[in-house]
Amino acid sequence: MAAIPAAIPTFRAQAASPRPSDEPGSYAELKRSIAAAGLLRAQPAYYTRKLLFTGALLCLSLGVLALARSSWLQLANAVFLAFVFTQIAFLAHDAGHRQIIRRGLAYEALSLTLGNVLLGISARWWTEKHNAHHSHPNQDDLDPDIDIPVIVFSPEQARAMHGVWRVVGAYQAYVLVPLLFVQSFSMRVMSVRLLLIEHSRRSLVELPLLAAQIAVYWWLLLQRLSVPEALGVFVLTQALLGVYLAAAFAPNHKGMPVLPSDSPLDFLQRQVLTARNVYGHPVTDFCFGGLNYQIEHHLFPIVPRNRLKDAQRIVRAFCAEHDIPYHETSLGNSYREVFAHLNAMSRIVRARD
Repeated sequence: MAAIPAAIPTFRAQAASPRPSDEPGSYAELKRSIAAAGLLRAQPAYYTRKLLFTGALLCLSLGVLALARSSWLQLANAVFLAFVFTQIAFLAHDAGHRQIIRRGLAYEALSLTLGNVLLGISARWWTEKHNAHHSHPNQDDLDPDIDIPVIVFSPEQARAMHGVWRVVGAYQAYVLVPLLFVQSFSMRVMSVRLLLIEHSRRSLVELPLLAAQIAVYWWLLLQRLSVPEALGVFVLTQALLGVYLAAAFAPNHKGMPVLPSDSPLDFLQRQVLTARNVYGHPVTDFCFGGLNYQIEHHLFPIVPRNRLKDAQRIVRAFCAEHDIPYHETSLGNSYREVFAHLNAMSRIVRARD
């Protein structure tokens, strides 16, 4: 749902890194501890297993899509396919952070395969938008994830709303969930929009891949389904994909402090104070792709997913030692905090009436 940033950096741009400092309590000190624990090293065996397992789930779902004659089975499979697509999105996210492959043609090929070929979403668009978010999490005018016309996250945004968006913002907590059903469609549109605007050599690679993805997708749908049935399965899968993605990403920052664009906080404080962790559990870790360790992920985006829990022990102790607030809560409470914040912003919008 987030808008495309006004200025799109080059594809290889990465999230901004802080300037090193040897002061006690600095990011450099924390990073040395993370590196000493071996948590910055790649995990090829782990990701090979994840890719093979997720690929097997995708093949199972596509097999049902191509062979099953029952409309009800196809609807059930649409729900399952949305789950599989989200797991692929988590892998695409990890690939974009170079957790799987660090560089070179293999990195580019994996990013394009996971994003463009399997999800129908531009790897370039996702990488650039997400890196902008990592560089300036929850910062007004800088974080594309809080630059959403119909949703407000800060009092400044609430007071600036006007026109029809103001009506929506006044009751945003009630319209948020319906909006999530079009999230994946929005991502597809913004992907194509960026590639068409840029007219770059990258577009000549990515646009045909996006076109091929939707063509093959619909060819599979129409093997056993009528056009109305195929449309229903397609819409259901994409709608649930959007809801699942939002369910995984919303607890990470929504409802946490929103900083001004000129915030004086350093990198370490900015990343910790604007992020929320959800208690780890094998089921939660799997279903949310490790994003429930959001604080650690934002501090060290290159740390592989399966090492974030180890990183948490170091980061949490470091924050306690240096009196840096570290917020971790249950999944249910994280959603309550998100909706409480949305309602609080809505009250500011309504107070202008």
